[in-house]
Amino acid sequence: MAKQETKTTNPEEVIASGGAEVTHPYTPTPTVDEGKKPARTGLNMAGPLGQLRRLPFWAYLAVLGPGVVSAAAGNDAGGIATYSQAGALYGYAFLPVMVLIGFSLSLVQEMCARMGAVTGKGLSDLIREQFGAAWALLAMLVLLVANTGVTISEFVGIAAAAELFGIPAWIAVPPIAVLVWWLITGGSYRNVEKFFMLLSLIFFTYVLTVFLAPVDWHQVAASFVHPNIPLEPTALQALVALIGTTISPYMQQFVQSSVVEKGVTPSDYKYTRFDTIFGVVLSIIISMCIIIATAATLNAHGITQINSAADAAKALEPVAGESATILFALGLFGASMLAAGVLPLATAFSVTESLGFEKGVSLSFREAPVFMGLFTALIAIGALVAMIPGLPLFAVLIGVYVLNGTLLPIMLVFVVRLAGNREIMGKYAIGPVYRFFAWATVLVISVAVVVMLGALFIH
Repeated sequence: MAKQETKTTNPEEVIASGGAEVTHPYTPTPTVDEGKKPARTGLNMAGPLGQLRRLPFWAYLAVLGPGVVSAAAGNDAGGIATYSQAGALYGYAFLPVMVLIGFSLSLVQEMCARMGAVTGKGLSDLIREQFGAAWALLAMLVLLVANTGVTISEFVGIAAAAELFGIPAWIAVPPIAVLVWWLITGGSYRNVEKFFMLLSLIFFTYVLTVFLAPVDWHQVAASFVHPNIPLEPTALQALVALIGTTISPYMQQFVQSSVVEKGVTPSDYKYTRFDTIFGVVLSIIISMCIIIATAATLNAHGITQINSAADAAKALEPVAGESATILFALGLFGASMLAAGVLPLATAFSVTESLGFEKGVSLSFREAPVFMGLFTALIAIGALVAMIPGLPLFAVLIGVYVLNGTLLPIMLVFVVRLAGNREIMGKYAIGPVYRFFAWATVLVISVAVVVMLGALFIH
């Protein structure tokens, strides 16, 4: 029999290859019965997850990748806006909530990474195979709506950064949108990706700000000892937005596809699990530092509403002084540009793969009309919305993640059911305790969304 191959759907590999689809050896994935070897034939399956020889700590650092990248993705333009507004409006009140959200994020990301390692398939593939075309269509519709919103938020972030430099959105956004489209279709995005990532790392200065700003650590401690979250519509919106930006639907797709493309197997999954958990911890620490910094510098001085990027930039003044606005603008631009290219591409790949259409940035509109049309439309929609005159940029950024949080339970139902399915996961299916906390996460988020919508309707 001729050796089969499968085409990659990892946007980064496609970009690196100059736009051509990349092929990898393919081994059919058999159905796994309970007690038998699960999935991925030809791989070392000796021993359950985690039973590997001990390695020095530096060896774990060498495998950091999909987990760190996907978890840190929440700290983009919308994430910065959401965490900043939470800190400015409610001080330290949401800090204990972020710990719980971080725990839920670790469960969700670990389940997706585990499924990628065991089955060798992406989330959209598994949904289509296990639930059928109709449910796959629903999942992809949720992903499309959520990712369209996030794409819009990235271009809104670009517009906000441009305004900090005194450049109107209608001048800055169109050429940048064309540049992003050209970099992706020309296979050049990988060459400048590191530069955008370097700019986005500016937001690590929030960690330093926490130690330089006049933080009231007694109030920080009190927020954990005596939690006091207001039960009002605005606070409920903030809660759902925090959930939506921290556990965004595209993150599950990204981490599972990345694990598959990296070739992770159950025998070496221990290192990917470390990567996943480490990424979550790092992301939550940065998120909490943003909340603490804005609470100490803005809320403490009576600034409770962040209406612009300039307002949010004030939180970095303990570190950067008068240069805080420029520092914030550079970080916002880098974080937004980093996602503005890859997110529309990843969305187009996921949707067209799930529905069986031709895909690839090297193909023409005639060869792959749905893929190229969707990819181009996402960038165009993001750019057009960001240029709307008088658009409240920071309100849009937060609103996008309220929408994400509202849609999230739908995707999580698929994730939990798949991760607990012994037919595809074998002995690596999540156990009763894990399943309890996973379903509890879905239930709590769903209740928060319903209560928020009810409160908004009543008011």
